[in-house]
Amino acid sequence: MKTAYLPILALSLCCSQASASPAEHQEFDATLYAPFHAGALAARTFTLTFAYPGLAQPANVHWRVELRAPGGRMVLQWRGQVTLTGDEITVAVPWSGRLGKRPAPDGIYRVHLHALMQHEDAISQEWEIAVGTPRALATPAFAPLPGAFMPGAAPAPGALPYTVWLGNLHSQTNHSDGGADIANCRSAQRPQAGRYGPADAFAYARGRGLDILVASEHNHMFDGSAGSAPDADPVAARALYHAGLAAADTFSLQHPGFLALYGLEWGVIEKGGHINIFNSDELLGWETNANGAPFADTVTPRSDYAALYTLMRQRGWVGQFNHPAPSGQFQMGGVPLAYTDDGAAVMVLCEVMNTSAFSNNVTETETRRSSFEGACNRLLEAGYRLAFSTNQDNHCANWGASYANRTGVLLPSGVALNRASLVDALRARRVFATMDKASQLVLTANGHVMGQQFSNRGPLTLTVNFASLAGRQVAAVAIMEGIPGRNGDVTRLSQQAQTTFTPAPGEHFYYAKVTQDDGNVLWSAPVWVTQAALAASSATR
Repeated sequence: MKTAYLPILALSLCCSQASASPAEHQEFDATLYAPFHAGALAARTFTLTFAYPGLAQPANVHWRVELRAPGGRMVLQWRGQVTLTGDEITVAVPWSGRLGKRPAPDGIYRVHLHALMQHEDAISQEWEIAVGTPRALATPAFAPLPGAFMPGAAPAPGALPYTVWLGNLHSQTNHSDGGADIANCRSAQRPQAGRYGPADAFAYARGRGLDILVASEHNHMFDGSAGSAPDADPVAARALYHAGLAAADTFSLQHPGFLALYGLEWGVIEKGGHINIFNSDELLGWETNANGAPFADTVTPRSDYAALYTLMRQRGWVGQFNHPAPSGQFQMGGVPLAYTDDGAAVMVLCEVMNTSAFSNNVTETETRRSSFEGACNRLLEAGYRLAFSTNQDNHCANWGASYANRTGVLLPSGVALNRASLVDALRARRVFATMDKASQLVLTANGHVMGQQFSNRGPLTLTVNFASLAGRQVAAVAIMEGIPGRNGDVTRLSQQAQTTFTPAPGEHFYYAKVTQDDGNVLWSAPVWVTQAALAASSATR
């Protein structure tokens, strides 16, 4: 294994224009772009992007990039350091495609970034790449499920009885810190200063072919401030939230087949974490004006996640963990990503991959993207029942246009798309995350569809059902396994699209991850299996 220590002057650095950013987004961010296919002469360049909007003083970032061969062995490593001043910094890490003097053998490799900034949580990102010409993997025959993007399509004989609806379940408008003009958008906006509101966002997303858009506004910005505005009018703050709910209802009514949803992104980043609440008709918050009058309909203590989960369960609300970090967020009793029974009942999604929240790309080609699979896996291991989602967290006026990633939701065939049917599907965890809007992924287990909990005795067959409307092939499959409540590591069970085995007695969860031949990735929802012990007479045969 070779380590390259690259001097800073040997790296390609560029900085974006600095811009003001609300305190809500003042945090360290690091992304890795690893082209799936090589360029001329098998060479390619990995691109690292580091940012800290509103950084008070310069800080050093130490980074490490590892290249791992198909078997998992690290075969190359690069290290470096950059100094952040608040501007975005891009670092180019070139690789010749060779290991020593020889071309790297064909296969699917993994590129891993580890970035560390003092006093900040370390960030890890990992993506697969194809070296040479790996063989495409065979998957079971699976006809694409019908969806709104396939007008007139009918289920194939014997197909699963569902329709796929594609959405972006996390975005902002000028009701909080989004809605900025594309030409001038580089970061989050001053609360309520953006040009475009919820109705504009819904129309834009529908025009880009989405079936669902959620305008998830920061719950603590309805007073027009990122903090507490002492002179703000609580009546106006609450009225703005209810105007957003009305705008969504009106747009959905006027455009059957498209669901406009308006909700909350609850919480703060500092000593907190963001949660989307999809179906609350109440504005939640903790801030007051100078007279002590709350801006919210219902007061919720800041960063008290246990109390929030209990309230959500009482009200029948469902939520999503937004861009979770593996440490420092969603704490209870000092424990990050902490579990409660109420939380497990109401939290239904975890963002596994998002494109840059401040992208102004409108051609679905954004390369800045972040993976949160590690944190989602920790939540699953804690005991949460979560399906994966992938969203765009748009703050610019490009709702659904920065990349082709979508959250796919399975509704029973013939059921109309509306808020109630969406919430039912989310509660059932019938959801997949895809970086390619033209591809689908459904995991089944002994005939049970992803999202289900069931008891099993004897062998278990996991089947990865993949379909592409664009003719894409599968480059890699991973069936992942874990144990809810163990608080351990999720591991790879199989690299085949169909696997039969007998689990150990006890509780398990399994999900599928597929990498296409263009590098785009899909994640199924898990299945949760309670495996019964074999009878003594059977076990001794």
